[in-house]
Amino acid sequence: MHVIVLGIDPGVANTGYGVVAHHRGRLVALDGGVIETAAGQDAGARLARIHERVGALMDEYAPDAVAVEDLYFGENARSAFAVGQARGVVILAAGQRGVRTSSYTPQQVKAAVCGSGRAAKDQVQRMVQTLLMLQELPRPDHAADALAVAICHANGAPMAAALDAVAPVGAHQAAAS
Repeated sequence: MHVIVLGIDPGVANTGYGVVAHHRGRLVALDGGVIETAAGQDAGARLARIHERVGALMDEYAPDAVAVEDLYFGENARSAFAVGQARGVVILAAGQRGVRTSSYTPQQVKAAVCGSGRAAKDQVQRMVQTLLMLQELPRPDHAADALAVAICHANGAPMAAALDAVAPVGAHQAAAS
């Protein structure tokens, strides 16, 4: 079984992306980076840039799934809304291509990659480096986070495929929602 996952760490200023392949029990990084938009730009233009670039990544790598980090509200509602908008255009790009999307909380991603939902950012980076057998720490942070989201999904992909094979259509999706 060969699964390709596009992981996304959404943000309007910086959207991290990571493309990971899961093949015969091994994880391999195919790509990773950050889509940057300028602060002074119109919000619509910034979101269009994210949508365009994510769409191009999907066209290039033909992922089986897109995994997006869930919103973290923290203290700033305005930035949470902006992150939500970025998430929206990513999910739109996937929907336009018929690619399934899944969302994971930061705690789920950290637990999947590090074994603890309270892991520090540097610990996540080191584990991503180890799991993907990278020569250097993945940078910048947004790219490392996106690779971690992709790993989180890719590690669950064989289980999801097995459930799809034995369950009625959409049964395990409803349970996961």
